[in-house]
Amino acid sequence: MSDLGKLGTKALHAFPPELAHTLSLKALKSGLVPVPTIVPDPILQTSLAGLGLPNPVGLAAGYDKNGEVIDPLLKLGFGFVECGAVTPRPQAGNPKPRVFRLSQDEAVINRMGFNNAGLVALKERLSSRLGKPGVVGVNLGANKDSTDRTEDYVTSLTALDGLADFFTINISSPNTPGLRALQSKEALDDLLARVMAAKGAAPVFLKVAPDLKDEDLADIAASAVENKIDALIVSNTTIERPESLKSADRAEAGGLSGRPLFDASTSVLRAFAKTLNGAVPLIGVGGIENAETAYAKIRAGASVVQLYSALVYEGPGLISRINQGLALCLKTDGFSKLGDAVGADL
Repeated sequence: MSDLGKLGTKALHAFPPELAHTLSLKALKSGLVPVPTIVPDPILQTSLAGLGLPNPVGLAAGYDKNGEVIDPLLKLGFGFVECGAVTPRPQAGNPKPRVFRLSQDEAVINRMGFNNAGLVALKERLSSRLGKPGVVGVNLGANKDSTDRTEDYVTSLTALDGLADFFTINISSPNTPGLRALQSKEALDDLLARVMAAKGAAPVFLKVAPDLKDEDLADIAASAVENKIDALIVSNTTIERPESLKSADRAEAGGLSGRPLFDASTSVLRAFAKTLNGAVPLIGVGGIENAETAYAKIRAGASVVQLYSALVYEGPGLISRINQGLALCLKTDGFSKLGDAVGADL
């Protein structure tokens, strides 16, 4: 990353986390974020659920909730970008403060609560960029006060049909009370059956929590196969608090992401990879902060990866650094293409 990018990231840490997030969106919108010169390495080209990707490093949902900076993000070198989560109706989210930097741990705790401008606003933005290059997905959530949360997913999926390259059913945010209950077998089967019946041409992914018991994991895997889900995203943030956490805000409620999530999320990823044995592609998320951690996810069974929290500490130059490092890892280990490394450690 250029010195300017490093200075910008450092400067944002002078502001409270949520304000820093808003300022970073403004900087991207106004073209103030330095764009790296990217020479894509062909070894990184891959595909997921029929989508051709220039590289396997995607942006996880939560950063660009309202689809405001999709194209600037793609220019930074992401292979794909996931915006949202969006809910049918606009939602203010939880009371502030609701996001905390755990700088000593290179981590973040958030309890945002699906704050977003709603379906109509996102539909307008996605419609306005139709025909532009880049793979863009939408993370779908449910309104907090909804009486039929499954219907919320169906509503958004139907309304945005044809405007996104993939959709993610997010039932794993810890910040909407009762949402994770949708991961139980009966509720999940009902949800996925209704969602897949409403599905258009775009693939549908399911995002799960890292805090799963073995029987939950087996049920989710079975449900994903039975309902022909196109990919599983493993995983969302964790409600666990590792004893290793040092930062003052470590006990705040919400989902923990960043470096401390890497081991737990990778362990769950590996378990899904072994259980599914290639039946459903996996997207590895949680604690990715460099090429080595991205490569470890791929070798543990992820076809592609996503990150978000590491950008808080490493800045926008991280994406091109990870891609360069990944290409080197693959070549060093004698792989001729990315797909050959998927699950190499299993």
